[in-house]
Amino acid sequence: MVSAAEQLAANLNFGALAKADELKKRIWFTLGALLVYRLGTYIPLPGIDPAIWEQVFKSQAGGILGMFNMFAGGGINRMAIFALNIMPYISASIIIQLLTTVSPKLEALKKEGEAGRKTLNQYTRYLTVVLATFQAYGIAIGLQGAGNVVSDPGMFFLISTTVTLTGGTMFLMWLGEQITSRGIGNGISLIILAGIVAELPSALANMLELGRQGALSTALILVVIVMAVAVIAFIVFMERAQRRLLIQYPKRQVGNKMFEGQSSHLPLKLNTSGVIPPIFASSLLLLPATVANFNAGKGPEWFQWLNTQLSHGRPLFLILYLGLIVFFAFFYTAIVFNPTETADNLKKHGGFIPGIRPGERTAEYIDYVLSRVTVLGAIYLAIVCLIPEILISYASVPFYFGGTSLLIVVSVTMDTVAQVQGYLLAHQYEGLIRKSKLRGRRR
Repeated sequence: MVSAAEQLAANLNFGALAKADELKKRIWFTLGALLVYRLGTYIPLPGIDPAIWEQVFKSQAGGILGMFNMFAGGGINRMAIFALNIMPYISASIIIQLLTTVSPKLEALKKEGEAGRKTLNQYTRYLTVVLATFQAYGIAIGLQGAGNVVSDPGMFFLISTTVTLTGGTMFLMWLGEQITSRGIGNGISLIILAGIVAELPSALANMLELGRQGALSTALILVVIVMAVAVIAFIVFMERAQRRLLIQYPKRQVGNKMFEGQSSHLPLKLNTSGVIPPIFASSLLLLPATVANFNAGKGPEWFQWLNTQLSHGRPLFLILYLGLIVFFAFFYTAIVFNPTETADNLKKHGGFIPGIRPGERTAEYIDYVLSRVTVLGAIYLAIVCLIPEILISYASVPFYFGGTSLLIVVSVTMDTVAQVQGYLLAHQYEGLIRKSKLRGRRR
């Protein structure tokens, strides 16, 4: 039998948005916050010569700077005050998640509920300041050593650049939290999405311009567009895919009433790790190329040879990229999903998987299923990321048409739509409750 919630969800339409005043306020607040973020990506750092930096960036665009510029919404290309974007916060969040698995104190905080979550969030903010400061100082040092980019190099430039970039990251972290609490949710993800989507029109225009100049054939441009649509459809299908484990709850008696046994499902996402594996894999592989380019060919011969072999499209690059994606898919899944903890929670609430003994055997079974599901998820991530990588290498397709960017855009869009549907569903529930109260009073 279809439940009332499922009926409401099936009948949801965005025409109800006109009546949901609270949701409209949240949407307008989110759009306003994202507009502030986009304006910040056009405010350049003081003391930078934009013309010279643009030339330097073009020489580095194929390395890690090009990828991070995609996440920063063009902020690195313009060397804006938001050039670091929100990446230090994401790194800090991942590090704190990793530490919760090895630190008993942090693991205990994680289990304390809302109070523990607030404490962990505070630790994440402190670590974000540390990471952003180190990265901002590194950028300042790199800018001073990159030709005549800095008009007045020195200690004042180093301090002002470090403070400005760190402050920009902290502001974006605060802005993301405001979008999460006062907007439509997923604030950090929406900031990254806004950066990628904002640069898509210019990337598409550049690709069409290459076609007009004859650098790209018309057939190749059509293939890229069709492939992008196919990849988006594939991502939507795979991101919604789940392996559901049947959970049974036995009959229980409360007072004089006997409640029938219930059944539910434990959903295991095909891609539990999200976009973390391709981001980490790309960062690690593009780092040597960026260091080598900044050093302008200096360094030992083995490093130059390694840099050549790790360039886009080379067999060694593709093999290592594939291996790192698979590794991080399993590694991050093991971090965010604990089968033993899940089995203990089921046991505490009286739930069990039919045919599997509660406790340790249930944890082993969940781990067995999750490992095989993660294999499919890793293969899916490898396909989505490697095919566009080959196009980027051999057809000069911009980063914005890569698998990582499409994966982020589609995943965040799906989450945002789900958030909006949740608000609409809650609004419809409130309307039904009001109607039922009015009918009760009339009677």
